[in-house]
Amino acid sequence: MSRHFLRFVSCCLSLPLGLALPALAAPADTVFTEARHQSYDGRANDLLTGGLGRSGLQNAAPAFADALHPTAAELRTRAIYNNYRALIDVSARGGYGVLFGPNIDLDGNDTLGEGRIAGDEYLAYADDGSGRKNVTVMAQIPAGFDRAHPCIVTAVSSGSRGVYGAIGTSGEWGLKRGCAVAYSDKGTGNGADDLQADTINLIDGTRADADAAGSASNFTAALTATQRADFVAANPGRFAFKQAHSQQNPEADWGRNTLDAVRFAFRMLNRQFGTLAMPHPFDRRNTLVIASSASNGAGAALLAAEQDEDGLIDGVAASEPQIQSRHVPGLRIQRGARPPFAGGGKALYDYFTVANLFQPCAALAPSVAASPVLAGINAARASARCAALHANALLSAGDTAGQAEEALAVLHATGWEPDSDLFHATHYATAAVPAVTLTYANAYGRFSVTDNLCGYSFGATSALTAAPAPLAAAAEVQLFASGNGVPPTGGVNIINNAAPGGPLLDALSRSASTGVADYNFDGALCLRKLFTDAQDMAAHGVDEGDDGDVVPPAAHRVARGIAAVRASGDLHGKPVILVQGRSDTLVPVNFASRYYLGLNAEVEGRRSGLRYYEVTNAQHFDAFIGLLPGYDTRLVPLHVYLVQALNLMYAHLRDGKELPPSQVVHTTPRGGVAGAAPQLTLANVPPIDAAPAARIEVEDRVVHVPE
Repeated sequence: MSRHFLRFVSCCLSLPLGLALPALAAPADTVFTEARHQSYDGRANDLLTGGLGRSGLQNAAPAFADALHPTAAELRTRAIYNNYRALIDVSARGGYGVLFGPNIDLDGNDTLGEGRIAGDEYLAYADDGSGRKNVTVMAQIPAGFDRAHPCIVTAVSSGSRGVYGAIGTSGEWGLKRGCAVAYSDKGTGNGADDLQADTINLIDGTRADADAAGSASNFTAALTATQRADFVAANPGRFAFKQAHSQQNPEADWGRNTLDAVRFAFRMLNRQFGTLAMPHPFDRRNTLVIASSASNGAGAALLAAEQDEDGLIDGVAASEPQIQSRHVPGLRIQRGARPPFAGGGKALYDYFTVANLFQPCAALAPSVAASPVLAGINAARASARCAALHANALLSAGDTAGQAEEALAVLHATGWEPDSDLFHATHYATAAVPAVTLTYANAYGRFSVTDNLCGYSFGATSALTAAPAPLAAAAEVQLFASGNGVPPTGGVNIINNAAPGGPLLDALSRSASTGVADYNFDGALCLRKLFTDAQDMAAHGVDEGDDGDVVPPAAHRVARGIAAVRASGDLHGKPVILVQGRSDTLVPVNFASRYYLGLNAEVEGRRSGLRYYEVTNAQHFDAFIGLLPGYDTRLVPLHVYLVQALNLMYAHLRDGKELPPSQVVHTTPRGGVAGAAPQLTLANVPPIDAAPAARIEVEDRVVHVPE
């Protein structure tokens, strides 16, 4: 029987509900602002769907009564709509409304109608007292909160999204389970500062004058009036974004942000249900807490479990974690009978800068001609990127086809699985890779927006000339609801300031060194060198304590930022489930779940409670399955397995049921015609096996992954 189950039973038998428990104190340097409170009746509006219900989430986006003056309530509904659809495939044949969705209960049955959930929502900032961090936290308490079996589930935003960024994943599961849900935008959020207009987002998404907002601003760039004016004069129409330009490296605090969200949820539960006789009815000793989310939010859940000094978290169930493990000498990964791979666990910035350089060229490889959305790659620009890589001795083949195959081989050697081959083109064409690379370069180095790092900036561009242009007024006031925190988003694009002839939309610009449109090779190489320059110096024994003139200051700053976000792998024996798709192209399994499993085994050994379920034919963006023809025929939704993981973890913690061992889950793609794949059924997505024939195991610093 699970020791966590015994601990939970012991606490609950010894602490009857009538016993008052002490309040959970936040760390001394965390300050919560006064919470905004709103109740939803589950009919006109609700916690999960913003009043839209299952059908509304599948239909066209809800309109604003006045597009130039959207209300906070309208922005909230649109934000829920966009964030839900960004993570979940809502297509008719992709499983939505049949296997998952607001109408499907936790047993997989269609019993919940439109799935609207009544309850209370509390919103606040968690700050250090300066008003500069202002991490948004939110607690949702469903009307059906189970006071006899209290629970909290975290739903920290994926990517760099706002506070509703995980509402469709762990948020939905928690609300259906009758748990309070603890949300956080983890200091990234969708904070957009229009430097020319001097306007920012408030916590409810409405726009305001930056000076008038003061510390109520979600994010205002740290510039004096003179600095702002000088920058705008030289760079009109530009924006600063919170994750990129807060100069705080938010990722270093993601674990703490998650723990603060849990503390905030406890506060709001006790505020709502406390009495004079029992002011603090809920506490870590009688309330089950599961840390969960997807992608960056999943990484935040793991970091929170590592940093959980107060014992707030009972278990973790998360999907496709963006987690950056500390290095373990000699740790290797072996898939089936293939040769062991020793290059796992790379820093996100390391592998993203490789992808940013080589993916456009690799998209032209004849071996991946069947890639979905290959038309999104401009062949002339991609061919020019191949030529630039060749001219800089990064590729050796003499023709474009050979260079493209060589670029694909570079991605393989770096650590991408062949299962990702057909999806590199999509990930570059959708701008996910350039956007993340640039944002994280700024974040890790704590650069100011005025630095224009590697010649880049953020701003709207003209549809006719591709030159910087003012952002449409309606687009700006709707940024909270439409943006994801990482330009290009909401009408704000990436601009190449160094383009010959003047600043231009990055994807269409020419490189100064080549004189041709090659997806801005110069910028991509500059971003890569911010990593390799520091690595080269470290290899020669130069570190932070050495002469600052030796290591380029920018590269040095990025290296320090990366070091600050590395995970320890020590989960303190907590039960943890990770699920990830083998075809993950954004956060490959060799850098994330596989390597973290090995790190945890190294640190905890027999104490480890970590289980890892690797899902074939699954990748990072479930939403792409219904949007991009060719994804639907080849891939299954990973969300199905996050729901299973949460159910397994809940049963383990509440009832003492054993967790299945680590394993590969073999799924069956739907096949058919691209864009018109047949209905997804349970036959495509079999359950995690309680007794798999072959297990994922770690032995002698080798992570063994069956085919």
